[in-house]
Amino acid sequence: MLKSTSTHLITIGVLAIVTGIIALAWPGVTILSLVILFAVYSFIAAGLQIMRAFSGGGAGPLLGHLLLGVLDVIAGLIALAWPGVTILVLVLIVGFWAFFGGFAEIFAAFRHGETAGTRLLFITGGLVSVVFGAVLFSRPGLGAVTLALLFGLFALIYGVSQIAMGSHLRQAGRAKNP
Repeated sequence: MLKSTSTHLITIGVLAIVTGIIALAWPGVTILSLVILFAVYSFIAAGLQIMRAFSGGGAGPLLGHLLLGVLDVIAGLIALAWPGVTILVLVLIVGFWAFFGGFAEIFAAFRHGETAGTRLLFITGGLVSVVFGAVLFSRPGLGAVTLALLFGLFALIYGVSQIAMGSHLRQAGRAKNP
């Protein structure tokens, strides 16, 4: 079992590194992939809403779930028809989340009982989030590329960590069974 876990981790690490290289080399492809994934998600959500509509007992839930299903289909179609607008909206949503989430972190720093170190971490993280959100709002096109590049860097770092962990497990298994 230890060997299969290590092989699994190494395989995931290699796939993550390949994904990271692709994201860094072709950020436009990464952005388009995000739009396509959003469209696929919307279509799946529409199917689930429609299934849920007919599993309820009353007319109210039926109409509400059908309406949500139709809206999900429309969102998926819009994403595929206008990928530029879709990525702009997705970047603005991430910017909104980062901006207001950053302020929430800053306010959380001043809760009763927080130590100075914890307070500093909350404030620092909050300021980074606010600045990141502001950058995404001010330059959403650049923000989309930045998100793709950040995803690529994350995938590379994650891949290396998974390979390191898998290699460590494999070596530990060899040490136990000489």
